[in-house]
Amino acid sequence: MHRLLPHSNWNRARALKLLAVATGCLSLLTATPGLAAPGLTSDKIAQIRPTQERMLRTITVTGRGTEMVATTLTQVRLGVEAQGKTAEEVQQQVAQRSNAVINLLKSRNVDKLETTGINLSPTYRYDNGNQTLTGYTASNIVSFRIPTNQAGALMDEAVKAGATRIDGVSFVATDAAIATAQKAALRKAAQEARTQADDVLSSLGFTAQEIVGIQVNGAYAPPPRPVPMAEMAKQDFAATPVIGGEQQVEASVTLQITY
Repeated sequence: MHRLLPHSNWNRARALKLLAVATGCLSLLTATPGLAAPGLTSDKIAQIRPTQERMLRTITVTGRGTEMVATTLTQVRLGVEAQGKTAEEVQQQVAQRSNAVINLLKSRNVDKLETTGINLSPTYRYDNGNQTLTGYTASNIVSFRIPTNQAGALMDEAVKAGATRIDGVSFVATDAAIATAQKAALRKAAQEARTQADDVLSSLGFTAQEIVGIQVNGAYAPPPRPVPMAEMAKQDFAATPVIGGEQQVEASVTLQITY
C-alpha cells in the first residue's frame, strides 16, 4: 500500500526531478560537439572552450636559411708507406719515417693531429693461378689542420721528412666562424618561416595570431669537399699557396602559428 504525500511535498519532489532532468540535458548539449541548447549561442560556446577552438586553426611552415663562411683552414691527410721482404722490416721503416713526420707536424703546432689509418698486409705474385708471397706493405696515415696559407709549404716539408703519400686536402672554416654562421642561418630560417605564414594567411584573408610551436631542425655545416689528387699533383707546394674557398652552413626552423 503506497503512502500518499501531502500536496506541498509532492509538488516539491516533482520540481526537483524536473530540475535534475533539465540540468542533465543542458550538460549533454554543451559537452557534445554539434549540439546546442536553446539560448546557448556560438559566442558562449567559444567562451567555454577557447583553447580547443583556437588550436583547430593553425598553420605550420618551415623556413630555411643559409650562410656562407670563408674557409681559412686546410685539412690534410698524408702518411708513410713502405714495402719490404718481411713484416718486421716494413714496420720498422714506417715507424722511423712516421716519427720524423709527426715530430715535424708537432713542431709546426698543427691542429687536430690524429692517426687515421695503420695498415700491414702481405703482397703476392700470381703465376698461372699459383700464389706466391713476395713481401709486405705497411702504411701509417695521419690527418691535421693548418692555416691554409701555410699548408703548401708544410706538405713540402713533410715529404722531405719522410712522407711518401698525400691522400688529399679539404678546406674548412674555424669552429668559431661556423658557430657564428649557424646563428645567422637560424635567424634567417625563422624569419623566412614567419614570412611564409604571413604571405599565405594574408592571401586568404586571415591574420597570424601567436606562435604556439617551434621546432629547430638543425644548423650544420656539410663535410668539407676534398680536393682531387689530380688537382694537387699540378701544384708546386713549395712555391704555390693552397687557396681555400667558402663553406655553406644550413639551418631549418618549423613554426606552428594560430590565426
